[in-house]
Amino acid sequence: MPFIGNKPTAIPLSGDDIQDGTIGLADLSATGTKDATTFLRGDNTFASAGGANTPAFFATLSSTQTVSNETSTKAQCNTEILDTDSAYDNATNYRFTPQVAGKYFVFGQIGMSTNTNNSVQLAVTTIKKNGSTILYNQFDFRTNYAGQQNMVMCHGIIDMNGSSDYLELFGEIYVVAGSTYQFGGSGSNNSTSFGAYKIIE
Repeated sequence: MPFIGNKPTAIPLSGDDIQDGTIGLADLSATGTKDATTFLRGDNTFASAGGANTPAFFATLSSTQTVSNETSTKAQCNTEILDTDSAYDNATNYRFTPQVAGKYFVFGQIGMSTNTNNSVQLAVTTIKKNGSTILYNQFDFRTNYAGQQNMVMCHGIIDMNGSSDYLELFGEIYVVAGSTYQFGGSGSNNSTSFGAYKIIE
């Protein structure tokens, strides 16, 4: 340290006096995890940058699924387009069981049709949490039976506990005529799909 007279005097450093790369993470006194995935905040703490919309999944029904009239039936969306955490069962239960707690945006659609025109009374899509309906939408044609092919969509935000909560997609079709009732498969005009992703909070 230089002296002026007989007293040491500090000379302030400018940005040009500190060589690039000479201060490492270990030299910083801020609290929190110091690594390449965090940033230094104004309150002298490290925080994670951003977040991820995971777990997330999206699955479709690969081919038409035959269903019964006036019967709530689970859509067997068996083709995974996305499943970040292997949280969707596309082979047995056709359900999403994320192991991370939080709020999830959930969406589903079912294309319901019969082989007879102007015969559908009611088409209903529901998303169930742990077996109970939590989201619901319907097309009601009971005044004139005008439906034949119907795409009913349903979506919303659902809290999940991250351990045992699960979601499933169901549909119902009520008809007054026809012998074939089905959910539409991939590639059809009334295709069926189911998905969800975690919201960054």
